[in-house]
Amino acid sequence: MEGIRSWISGMLSWKWCPTSQAQLEDAEKRMLAPLTSAVTSQMVDIGDGCQIRSISINSSQLDTSSHIPLVLVHGFGGGVGIWIKNLDELSRHRSVYAFDVLGFGRSSRPKFSDCPVKAEDQLVESIEKWRAELGLEKFVLLGHSLGAYLASAYAIKFPERVEHVVLAEPWGFPEQPLDAAERFARRVPMWVRMMVRVMEPFNPLAGIRAAGPWGPNLIVRFRSDIQAKYDTVFGDDTVVNYIYHCNAQTPSGESAFKAMTKSFGWARHPMIQRIHELDHSIPITMIYGSRTWMDISVSDKVKELRPYSYVDVKQIDKAGHHIYSDKSDEFNDIVIGICNNVHQDLHHSEQSGQ
Repeated sequence: MEGIRSWISGMLSWKWCPTSQAQLEDAEKRMLAPLTSAVTSQMVDIGDGCQIRSISINSSQLDTSSHIPLVLVHGFGGGVGIWIKNLDELSRHRSVYAFDVLGFGRSSRPKFSDCPVKAEDQLVESIEKWRAELGLEKFVLLGHSLGAYLASAYAIKFPERVEHVVLAEPWGFPEQPLDAAERFARRVPMWVRMMVRVMEPFNPLAGIRAAGPWGPNLIVRFRSDIQAKYDTVFGDDTVVNYIYHCNAQTPSGESAFKAMTKSFGWARHPMIQRIHELDHSIPITMIYGSRTWMDISVSDKVKELRPYSYVDVKQIDKAGHHIYSDKSDEFNDIVIGICNNVHQDLHHSEQSGQ
């Protein structure tokens, strides 16, 4: 076993991945090319030599004092480009901001702590530094998967900045069942269990980098659904190319995620253990796809833990984990409705205070 791991480590240290920052930048441009709205693009300095890749839609044309901004936080392995089916529609009546989470996409890739709590805090603090640099006061915060976990952690720590938390297919909420390993062993063949054991010391997407020039083909072969999700926007390999270059770079964010997870992808510091710490006045909307592999029952526990707070759960029919692209129209309608309700509530509050 040690010999196999040493061989894999050697493969991963061999810099033969056909990628670069310039190629990632070009791939992002191709992903965002279909946008019809006004886009502001920048690298935001957050200190310690780090930058966060950020885009904003219609931020210079809309009165953000009367239209609460929307901030989007992507999931594991993603970047700003994955929102291409949402950005135009969501920004029709408000400014929308999206950024590459620190350690992912075109953002800086610093070294993260091996401690799950500290690694999470580094990520949350980077979001706050990004917010401060842009001068955003309050916003609706929407996160997908890992992004939903980070959005929750951010709202707990900085409640004064958040009007509403939208959790799309949230990762990291439930606690790991005591018999999780036994369930896994019963469901999968012996060879799969051996591969999981061999790859456990490595980052989740190490195989893509180890494959070198065959990395893009691995994505096409094993995740052909990714390209299909965007076939109404692109008729070529634009999406696969973007996902590859996002994840063929230095695996900084992956290392942070690995520190935050236990075996089989369970969170070491489950959000369900502290969601009650979120300010009771901040509403939560959880959105799932009907074909999700996430545990939707955790939403009932969130409601139980916040009995005097607004918690709404919505499900989109025939959508999987990537609900924002699987059923973008339905997803956009839900998010727009949430933002409109926030706007109306703020307007009524201002009138009542006069």
